[in-house]
Amino acid sequence: MSIKIFHYGEDKLSAGIALDISKHKTKGIISKTALKKIQQNRSAIENIVKKQKIVYGINTGFGPLCTTLINENDTKKLQYNLLMSHSVGVGEPVSAEIAKLMMILKVHSLAKGFSGISVKTLERIIWHVNHDIIPIVPSQGSVGASGDLAPLAHLFLPLIGLGKVYHKGKELTAAEVLETYNLKPLELGPKEGLALINGTQFMLAHAIAILDKLQNCLDHADIIAAMNLEAMMGSVKSFDTELNKLRPYPGNQYVAERIRTLLKDSEIVKSHENCHRVQDPYSLRCIPQVHGASRDAWLHLKEMAEIEMNSVTDNPIVFNEDKIVTGGNFHGQPIALPMDYAALAAAEIGNISDRRIYLSLTETIPGLPKLLMKKTGLNSGFMILQYTSASLVSENKSLCFPASADSIPTSLGQEDHVSMGSVSGRKTLQIIENLEKIVAIELLTASQGFDFRKPLKSGILINKCHDFIRSKIKFADNDRLFYPDIDKALSIIRTKEITALLNNYAAKIGINFKNENHELFGIY
Repeated sequence: MSIKIFHYGEDKLSAGIALDISKHKTKGIISKTALKKIQQNRSAIENIVKKQKIVYGINTGFGPLCTTLINENDTKKLQYNLLMSHSVGVGEPVSAEIAKLMMILKVHSLAKGFSGISVKTLERIIWHVNHDIIPIVPSQGSVGASGDLAPLAHLFLPLIGLGKVYHKGKELTAAEVLETYNLKPLELGPKEGLALINGTQFMLAHAIAILDKLQNCLDHADIIAAMNLEAMMGSVKSFDTELNKLRPYPGNQYVAERIRTLLKDSEIVKSHENCHRVQDPYSLRCIPQVHGASRDAWLHLKEMAEIEMNSVTDNPIVFNEDKIVTGGNFHGQPIALPMDYAALAAAEIGNISDRRIYLSLTETIPGLPKLLMKKTGLNSGFMILQYTSASLVSENKSLCFPASADSIPTSLGQEDHVSMGSVSGRKTLQIIENLEKIVAIELLTASQGFDFRKPLKSGILINKCHDFIRSKIKFADNDRLFYPDIDKALSIIRTKEITALLNNYAAKIGINFKNENHELFGIY
């Protein structure tokens, strides 16, 4: 299988491509066109230093020290000091995946040729990516405005021989790794340190992880909700094509079509076509509206993140030797707001999932035993699993306060409004991790309830999905240790086994499960 090539600074980057580069499915290189622009831009910086022009970040201090001039001999030391002094992050390190994405995103932004970076510095960062030598980056310390200063400083300490890295499953000092590969620390030139730490790559790496993980939760939520709908003999009328066209939100229509496809030719649906139940509870009837609204929130984040990952978020921006503009492209507000929106979207999927879990345990659904087990009393059935989902839903509610609604002055008032986008990203991922567990619990209750509809069958795709679940997790006749079941269900969600199975099987038998909006709601 040939590896795809991505040209940093030239091609359009997407969340999917960034993830593929991080997993070595795609190789990122600097094209000749980008290389020429980078070199020209670097020459402009060197000429400014030689001519002793006064330019912020090149021969001045930083932030409130922007009026302090630095002589030519000290401009390199200035960049070294910048990385050291700004490495003040605290807390648990971010995942190696996040740190690696940060490097990929930074290379792409710098390679556009507006930051005065040198080719050798970019090549060293790419070397880190290609060899999986991933800097250890603390999770806390960024306010998301002058860029993600502290996290990015930690990210690039190894370039100058400082800090620590993950390599081959071990935590090593950067100096040890450089010695192993017979490499020396870089000597950063004027403006390079500032170019490295100015930018939104910490926030943006979180946004990419959010897009990937939330899309997976949304895909599973649709499938599991369809199975639960069958278990509770819910009506398919609310997924009607003409009905949903009257309120044509993309997410709404996408979800409705997915559910229709999943339930096509269902014997369970046909068995209660003429029943006397007038309307289902909202957690069943409003699946397109609720799941769809979260899809639209996801789509908004995707659109904003794609703009951000193909932007230049450095400061100052170097157009040429005579035009260097100090601006605010590093401010994280454009990405902070949609990440907070995504947090709400994720929390609501967990909320409605918990309502379906609860509903399936009651005695209100004909054919389903109380607590989804026939011999209750001696057995508690699935009662306490819903306690866990309720706990997670409540925890997510407490995490939904928008971090971007807050601001606190920094840099002696020079940076008097900040985005707090780093907090938006971190807590949204926390919400999604909780959501994965909620959806895993619904997978257990939905598959348990589904068994009570036998010998009736659902649509061919839902049947396939249920068969797969039962190959991993057995039906529960009596109480047992349920936490291993939750762990197995969570693994099924996180490994994306069900969605891969259904997509491949649907294609094999000629069912168009990837409908016309599939690309719109994809990460590529």
